[in-house]
Amino acid sequence: MSASSLERTPAKHDLYRAMALALRVGELLLGSGEGTETVAGAMRRITNAYGVPHCEADVNLSAITLSHVPSDGSVPVTAERRVRRFLPDYDRLIAVHEMIRETSGGSVPLEEAEARLRKITRRVRVYPNWFLVTALALIASSASILVGGGALVAVAAFVATVLGDRASAWLARRGVAEFFQITVAAVLGSLVAVLMVAIGAPVRAEAVVVGAVVALLPGRPMVACVQDGIAGEYVTATARLFEVFFILTAVVSGIGITLYAAVRLGVPLTVEDVPAAPLLIRPEQLLGAVGVTLSFAVALLVPLRHLVPAAVGGAMVWMVFVQLHVWQVPVVLATAVSAAVVGLFGSAYALRAQVPSMVITIPAIGSLLPGTALYRGMLEVSLGHGGAGQESLLQALSTALALGAGVILGAEILRAVTGSDLTRRVRRQGPRRVRRPFISRPAARRTRGY
Repeated sequence: MSASSLERTPAKHDLYRAMALALRVGELLLGSGEGTETVAGAMRRITNAYGVPHCEADVNLSAITLSHVPSDGSVPVTAERRVRRFLPDYDRLIAVHEMIRETSGGSVPLEEAEARLRKITRRVRVYPNWFLVTALALIASSASILVGGGALVAVAAFVATVLGDRASAWLARRGVAEFFQITVAAVLGSLVAVLMVAIGAPVRAEAVVVGAVVALLPGRPMVACVQDGIAGEYVTATARLFEVFFILTAVVSGIGITLYAAVRLGVPLTVEDVPAAPLLIRPEQLLGAVGVTLSFAVALLVPLRHLVPAAVGGAMVWMVFVQLHVWQVPVVLATAVSAAVVGLFGSAYALRAQVPSMVITIPAIGSLLPGTALYRGMLEVSLGHGGAGQESLLQALSTALALGAGVILGAEILRAVTGSDLTRRVRRQGPRRVRRPFISRPAARRTRGY
C-alpha cells in the first residue's frame, strides 16, 4: 500500500476532521474574548471526545496551533488556524459552549458536531445591526447620566457616539487600521463636548466626553488579559496587554487632539469642570449604571433571557462600589472588590445556567470603566499640568487592571469554595457517590514562587 493511500484511510481522515473541528471551535471562543486556558481546554475536550488523545493546543492572540503525537509511533500531525477579529457574539458563544458540553460526553457523532458548528457560525444575529448601533450610543448616554449629566447631555453623548461609530465603520470599509478608527471616534466624541462648551451651553458638556470614552474602552480585552496572566499564559497575556495599550492609546490620542486644539483656540476648559460620578445610591445613578450594563450586553449580543441577570450584576457592582467609597476605601481597591463581587455573582449564575460567566461579568463592570480619569488626565496634560495628568492616566490604567483582576478573583473564590471547573460533577454508581478526578490545570501547580 502506498504512502498516499495510507494518508486517506478513514482513521486518518477522521483525525483531520476532529482536529479541524477543534481549531474552528477555538477560533470562535478566542475571537469572542475567552481566555487562553478556556480555549485550550475546550479544544482538548473536542479531540478527546473523537478519539484523538495526546493533543497539545498552543493559543495566542492571532493563531491557534493544535498538535497530535500518536502513542503508536505514527507520524505526528500539526495544524494551525489564524484568528481573525469579528464582532463579539455572546449568543453564538453560548451555543458553542453548549455544543462542547454535549460533544465531550461522546453522544454526538462527528458529522453532527460539524453540522451544528456550521449552523452556529451562520446563525442570524440576535439583534439587528441598527439596534447594535443604538445600544452602543446608549452606553454613552447612560454613562453621561451616571457622571451627573442631564437629559441634553445624554442626547449629545448619543449623537456623538453614533457619529463616531459611523465614521469608524466608513473607515473600516476602506481598510483603515482599527487604531485610527478608534482615534477618529474619540475625536468626534470630545469635539461635540468642546463645541457645547464653546457656545456656552448651560450643561455639563464634559460629561459627553466621558460617555463617549466609556463606549470605546476595552473592558473585554482587559478581563481576558488579566485572566491569561493569572492562568500562567504569559505570552498571550502580554499580547492582550499590548492590545489594551493600543486601544487606550487611540482613545487618549483622539481626546488629546481635540483638547489640545480647543485650548489653543481659547475654549474655556478647566479641570474643575471635569465631571465625576456622584457616588450615591440614588435612582438616577442606579438607572445610569443599569443602563450602561444593559447597553453593553445588547452591544455584545447577549440573548434576552440573560439581560435581567446582567442588569442585576450592574446594579450590584455600583452599590458595592458606592458603599466602599462611603467607608473611605481607596478607588482602585474599591474597584477591585466591586468587580470581585460581580465576578462571584456572574460565575455562580454561569454555573447554574450553563453559560460562560463573561456573559454577565463583562457588561456588569461597564459602569466602573475609568472614562473620567482618562478625560481628566488628557485635559491636565493639554493645560500644561503634566505631572497631574500622568497621575490621572496612571489611575485610569490601575483602575482598568483592577477591574480585570477583581472579576477573575470572584471566579477563583467560587472555584475554591465549590470546586467548580476543577472537578466534574458528582455522579452516582449504585449506592456510592463517586467523584471524578481533578481536571489538569497548569495554573494550579504549586511552585512557591520559584
